[in-house]
Amino acid sequence: MTLKLIKTESETPSINSILDKLNESQQKAVTSIEGPVLIIAGAGSGKTRALTHRIAYMIDQGIRPENILALTFTNKAAEEMSLRIASLVPQNAVTRIWSGTFHSIFARILRIEAESIGYTRSFSIYDTDDSSNAIKDIIRNLGISTQQYTPQAIRGKISSAKNQMLTWDKYTDVYTTSNDRTIADIYKEYEENLKRSNAMDFDDLLLNMIRILRNDMATLKKYQERFKYLLVDEYQDTNRPQYLVCKMLAEAHKNICVVGDDAQSIYKWRGADIKNILDFQKDYDNPTIIRLEQNYRSTKNILSAADSVIKNNRKQISKDLWTDNPDGDKIRLVECIDEIDEAEFIIKTINSKISNENISAKNFAVLYRTNAQSLAFENSCRKHKTPYIIVGGMSFYKRKEVKDVYSYLKFICNPKDNESLVRIINEPPRGIGQQTLSSVRSFAKNEKSSIYEAFQKIDSITDLASRGKNSIKAFTDFINEILVIKSKTEPREFATQFIEKTGLLQMYKEIDTEDSIDRWNNVQQVLSDIATFFRMEPDKDLEDYLQQVTLISDIDEKDINRDQIKLMTIHSAKGLEFPVVFIAGLEKGLFPFARTESIRDEEEEERRLFYVAITRAMENLYLTYATRRMRFGEYNYQNPSKFISEIDPKLIDMKAKPTQQSIVQPRSKLHGGNPYRPKADNYSQVFSDDSYSQMPENELKLKSGDRVKHSVFGPGKIESISGTPHNLQATVYFQTVGRKKLMLQYAKLEKI
Repeated sequence: MTLKLIKTESETPSINSILDKLNESQQKAVTSIEGPVLIIAGAGSGKTRALTHRIAYMIDQGIRPENILALTFTNKAAEEMSLRIASLVPQNAVTRIWSGTFHSIFARILRIEAESIGYTRSFSIYDTDDSSNAIKDIIRNLGISTQQYTPQAIRGKISSAKNQMLTWDKYTDVYTTSNDRTIADIYKEYEENLKRSNAMDFDDLLLNMIRILRNDMATLKKYQERFKYLLVDEYQDTNRPQYLVCKMLAEAHKNICVVGDDAQSIYKWRGADIKNILDFQKDYDNPTIIRLEQNYRSTKNILSAADSVIKNNRKQISKDLWTDNPDGDKIRLVECIDEIDEAEFIIKTINSKISNENISAKNFAVLYRTNAQSLAFENSCRKHKTPYIIVGGMSFYKRKEVKDVYSYLKFICNPKDNESLVRIINEPPRGIGQQTLSSVRSFAKNEKSSIYEAFQKIDSITDLASRGKNSIKAFTDFINEILVIKSKTEPREFATQFIEKTGLLQMYKEIDTEDSIDRWNNVQQVLSDIATFFRMEPDKDLEDYLQQVTLISDIDEKDINRDQIKLMTIHSAKGLEFPVVFIAGLEKGLFPFARTESIRDEEEEERRLFYVAITRAMENLYLTYATRRMRFGEYNYQNPSKFISEIDPKLIDMKAKPTQQSIVQPRSKLHGGNPYRPKADNYSQVFSDDSYSQMPENELKLKSGDRVKHSVFGPGKIESISGTPHNLQATVYFQTVGRKKLMLQYAKLEKI
């Protein structure tokens, strides 16, 4: 990454310029540079400012930039940190600081130390698609059903095991069913495949970093001396391997500063361990504890709402967030009929504000718990011609033709990369069929070699037809020619020549459809991106380019500053802020998820997620829920989320109606609404007692959980009620005959 630095070496920042405009707590966070330091940074408390000014202060105090290691979780956060540091320190200092994501920094070190653990410097990094494809082939080769064991699910299991630092041979010590033994077999084959391919997946970047530090004391001491000062952002999101690397690196000098907020720990599902931040004081003797509690982002009402919710969690570090910002508007709680009504209300409200209050579209964000909820909002945006972007949609880098280009480049850098070879071998078609490729793969496995090494011994594979052999020989001749060109050509020019010689661009031109021209343009966009990279980073090589592309995340890629409203999951919104925020789908079973309500730790993580959602809002916050939601082709009646009831009622305004349509039309006419349940006009009406239910009423006012009696089946218990108001259907469990679905208007159930 190249920064526009405007300082000269002689321009050294003064202590006053570094500490200027910092509050007292931030100044303490900046100047406490020796020993272990825990900075509890509440939402919107200016932690990035504190972190960057801390680094500038350290350099001002004579600490060498190359002795500072700053670790973040996203490239966007790393870039923002570097840009801010660049405005505070001399030009030659910025490039000497080791600053970046865990994965990018560890990959950088592993390039240096790769040979000590049996890899070459040009090892490939498998993204989640590469890993899933490798696992898919393994499942097929082992004769295992892909319906019972999907590649994506197995990849998740293996990733979870690696986060727990469980190797394949230790997997069945913890997981003991026959299914687990099958997963262990796949895990073993997957690891062997990675090693033969000179490849690491994302988890391996962390685990192999631990290996090089544990295996060689001299290497550990080398990096302990290099990184005498360690800073870790978003410490609450670290998993066990990340925690261990930080602990090993900090062991010699104890100068570790971690910044985070336990109230924003929302990534348990991908291995994050909240105990890392909660137990910091146990891990390090006499740490300095600093709390950044002044919020600069949100109004008092929004901040109070977040506080009233999060205080219901037991596992947390005490903090008292406050702000000098004005009280602001109350939080608008809006009941909607269904997901269509909800989307219409939100998008119409946004359009009204854009038109009448002169607010730019980029100032609005719609947050939801699951990706599936985006469809209704997309449809409404299109209907009303509202500009929008989905953060979390298909990444440009995951498009087929883009992946093909990167696979060609990864393979030419690392010819042992089996997954890249399999992907490109017939793109465009080269007459190497699946049966031929399967025979070569079996030969390679027996030889414990890569597929390309087997290609070079093709005459030794006796069961191949001459046509297949000739096609493979033609391909290896092509690759050998390209390798010669690579050794003589600078990376930018080589990449363009290579991709042109593959025939991809010519293939898309010859197909000449709208789709193929779009793919042709995407390939050209990749080549432009490569050219830009090497103009900015002339000293880097192709492996460096591929590494930063592989490690890029969706949020890094999206341009969220464009004048479009943002649709995104709450997980995607972490670290962002918007003047106006809508949190949609606040219904029991959806947010929080149904499965989490019986497990305290999981419910607390869901509550932290809601806290994160609330604290994205700067000026206005809307909360919406639907009285019914379509699932699996049928409407299910919904209850409001318990999290709504945890907000102080004084902060809520529920006078707003769902939509203009709902005000002027009878409720029974709109989207098949429920005319039998009175409309809630205020907050206390919704949460006046625990018996509140949004299930449709009926003649006997039956609801889920009621005990009933049927004239034929006898006594039973209602499990659920669904359907339209005039065609209500009850699922009842009877002691005599088990579960039955009955139409209420005909069943003549008696309440007992």
